[in-house]
Amino acid sequence: MTGSVDPTRPQFDAFKALPRDRPVNMLNLVRLRPVADYPADHPNHGKGMSGLDAYRAYGRESAPIFQRVGGRQIWAGRPEVVVTGPLDERWDIAFIAEYPTAGAFLEMVTDPAYREIVKHRTAGVEDSRLIRMDPVEPGEGFGE
Repeated sequence: MTGSVDPTRPQFDAFKALPRDRPVNMLNLVRLRPVADYPADHPNHGKGMSGLDAYRAYGRESAPIFQRVGGRQIWAGRPEVVVTGPLDERWDIAFIAEYPTAGAFLEMVTDPAYREIVKHRTAGVEDSRLIRMDPVEPGEGFGE
């Protein structure tokens, strides 16, 4: 099975069709490759970097763009075990990124510098889930 690393065109179109002028939270679940898979023309190709090293390079290099558009991490956790769900959905990294607007997220992912930096993410990630969420104030009980 091939992992989900980048959105499909229909998925990205669905994201863009939603309102762009309100805050969004992006739930990120990431499974890393044991060894990063850089394309042959990338300077890191064949260096034996781990997926974690490649993902950390992505995080370091994209941080200024993420911050410029107003993004920030509002939650991070270390996944331990899938309690409910497919057993093959093992995650190494989980976090929620907050953006002041969906437009800010789009500004980040279309920035030419970001589009180069994201090659680290592609090289390091085996599978992922990126879920756009509309932040709401939690209620007293589950589902409220």
